[in-house]
Amino acid sequence: MVRIKERYILVNILYPSDAPKEQPFNVPDFVVLHQPTTGQFNFQSLLKAIKAEVATLFGDYGSGALEGNLSIKYLSTATSTFILRVKREHYRMVWAALTFMNRVPVRNGGGKPCIFRVVKISGTIRKAEEEAVRQARQLVLAAKDAVAASTSGALPQFSDAKAHAEDAVMLDASDVSDEENPNEEDG
Repeated sequence: MVRIKERYILVNILYPSDAPKEQPFNVPDFVVLHQPTTGQFNFQSLLKAIKAEVATLFGDYGSGALEGNLSIKYLSTATSTFILRVKREHYRMVWAALTFMNRVPVRNGGGKPCIFRVVKISGTIRKAEEEAVRQARQLVLAAKDAVAASTSGALPQFSDAKAHAEDAVMLDASDVSDEENPNEEDG
């Protein structure tokens, strides 16, 4: 029996600001870029928008290819991240459709202007989830560093050195496990 091969697509939703007046005063740019998604954003509206964009770009062939082969495995409005599952033969169509989408699909139409950025394409959902966790951790650490830099003076405080060393060790430990099993990602 032949195994069905699938790809998992990790996607971030980014919100670029058009005018600097919209940003709060002390919020770093990368935090504004990675803001949470509205509460009206859900599984059904996202799937409907992706399928509509694939139909626009690839016509009946694209619609037929994705009819039963596209599903959302993870959706977080807090981190504006989702993971799609699609058959290996058709993941490029979904990637192209995400590239051309420019608004967050919501139930009542409209939506906020955004960019759908494909972060990782993986053969296993485990690796896609690990990448999502790694990126969320890096975003939190960067926000913490930006807040610390804005509240402190020009020189770093020595009491924070231990916390930074622990964060670096956590990131290094995850990197080592990836290097030990380089062929584990794609199945």
